[in-house]
Amino acid sequence: MGSEDCFSLGTVRSNLYHRKDFAMQWEIVIGLEVHAQLSTQSKIFSGASTAFGAAPNAEACPVDLALPGVLPVLNRGAVERAIKLGLAVGAKINSPSVFARKNYFYPDLPKGYQISQYELPVVEGGVVRIRSAQDGKECEKTIRLTRAHLEEDAGKSLHEDFHGMTGIDLNRAGTPLLEIVSEPDMRSSAEAVAYAKTLHSLVRWIGICDGNMQEGSFRCDANVSVRHQGSDRLGTRCEIKNLNSFRFLEKAIEYEARRQIEILEDGGTIQQQTRLYDPEKGETRAMRSKEDAQDYRYFPDPDLLPLEISEDWIAEVRSRLPELPEEMRIRFERDHELSAYDASALTADRDIAEYYEAVAGKLPFDHKLCANWVMGDISAYLNDEDTSFDNCPLSPAQLVQLLVRIKDGTISGKIAKEVFRQMWIKVREQPVAWKDRDSKRDENLADQIIESQGLKQISDSGELEKLVNEVIAANSRSVEEFRSGKEKAFNALVGQVMKAARGKANPSQVNEIMRKKIAE
Repeated sequence: MGSEDCFSLGTVRSNLYHRKDFAMQWEIVIGLEVHAQLSTQSKIFSGASTAFGAAPNAEACPVDLALPGVLPVLNRGAVERAIKLGLAVGAKINSPSVFARKNYFYPDLPKGYQISQYELPVVEGGVVRIRSAQDGKECEKTIRLTRAHLEEDAGKSLHEDFHGMTGIDLNRAGTPLLEIVSEPDMRSSAEAVAYAKTLHSLVRWIGICDGNMQEGSFRCDANVSVRHQGSDRLGTRCEIKNLNSFRFLEKAIEYEARRQIEILEDGGTIQQQTRLYDPEKGETRAMRSKEDAQDYRYFPDPDLLPLEISEDWIAEVRSRLPELPEEMRIRFERDHELSAYDASALTADRDIAEYYEAVAGKLPFDHKLCANWVMGDISAYLNDEDTSFDNCPLSPAQLVQLLVRIKDGTISGKIAKEVFRQMWIKVREQPVAWKDRDSKRDENLADQIIESQGLKQISDSGELEKLVNEVIAANSRSVEEFRSGKEKAFNALVGQVMKAARGKANPSQVNEIMRKKIAE
């Protein structure tokens, strides 16, 4: 069975999507519209700042406010970021592409229309490959993209602390967005989350969006419908707006699927709607009837000429693209001989991948050991401090020195944990991100700690034999139990030696000597 087959049916499970008395099985169909705020310093059609956190309306200029006589001027940086995304997903870059006016009235939309793209978007097609668990095993699936188009964001309506009134903050008005629209190829909330996470990682990887979901830089709208299992006709969809966390995305889809199935099983019909997710109640609620394209009365914006993108510009952008996560994952599996799981984890974020590569480049003879420490201890310490890999205070060179001491037998893996803890405390005294550290600074930190704490592993065979003889003599019962076939008794004897050596004995040597002595 091919990798795609794991996702071909997407049967809705009884504990999620239908009551026990439902006779019919259902299939959930999901498409996502992701709004990625582009990482430009200024807005898409004006020179106003896009910085987050300013006082209300402090970053709204005459263009954003739609004052009479102003004209939009397209931000080249926003276009370049759209091209990057198109190249990364293997899409077609349209030239020309056309900006249109999307007409609707809302208090936080000063012009009465939003400048967007419709018939000719800048990016057309493309695919995103995801990995997701299905029936207890990990499968791959390709999600098709319909388009990715440039548009301006609207402002924000504020309903709190206004004594029953609504305030309007237009700081976000004109902020550049790239709306990435998928085909309805997802068949479960797990697939939708895997897709959203993959896309989130990709836009950060290629540097077009910071991905900060708390600040609204990466938001998802989920189009959800259900249909009878095996049907090729799509059901009536409802759109759940502005989901700003992966957990909310998952919960909203699951609730909405249950809601629609219950309505259909009770003989009702689904009304096409735009809905909002209430995380406190764990449910979606109707916001308004769902609009179609004709409701917005799209027409080309007369103030903006068609956007021409030359092949030279595309080639220039392509030359500056980093190695993409999927390419790097394949390379890690092939050249570093890492498992698919390890390679996927290391390429989930560009900062993690860069840190691992810096470590593995200095210790090329044991990539698995490098991966284990980067994904294990380094990740754990950074998570505890809510710090990213980009700001890791321990440099790859310092970690490599510790790993070398494990490999050459100077310290055991257990002692290495204590050495690492003390190294971390030391570098935290003067926290500097690893990329900014002097490569020679504290380069002997691991050795300094090992020497000052007397943590060198005991590998002297004579000293180890003495310890083994003492343990055997004091534990004759355990020796006999091991001789009768109880392996746990042997482990207990080794543990006694390690205790006597205060954890510093070489475990492999202790095992070898212990077996030899008992056999004698």
